[in-house]
Amino acid sequence: MMAEFREITTDQEFKEILDDSRQRKVILFKHSTACPISGRAWSEVQNFIKESSNEVLVVMIKVIESRSVSNQITAELGIKHESPQVLLLFNKKVSWHTSHQAVTQNNIKKAIAGEEEPVI
Repeated sequence: MMAEFREITTDQEFKEILDDSRQRKVILFKHSTACPISGRAWSEVQNFIKESSNEVLVVMIKVIESRSVSNQITAELGIKHESPQVLLLFNKKVSWHTSHQAVTQNNIKKAIAGEEEPVI
């Protein structure tokens, strides 16, 4: 079994993802297709998807191609934009986030399990 995966490109899709976070945990992955660090992070996210249950939704936003959605996420969630970046959403709030080299399969697993420090 694998986590469900979607790429979003519109503001409306982001609103739907926020609503979905009322029922289950959502991993938002902000990905820069022009950045090698982001490429490595994407590999980590893909490994997480393969080894996770479908109780988790993983969503990718390509920050260059879908800049308006990326900006909307920053504005609505109040987390400074970075890429690569992972945000864990539950109940329409960010409960954890990290970026750059800290985007690893292990860190995402820990965050889902509640073993990482929450966002204050």
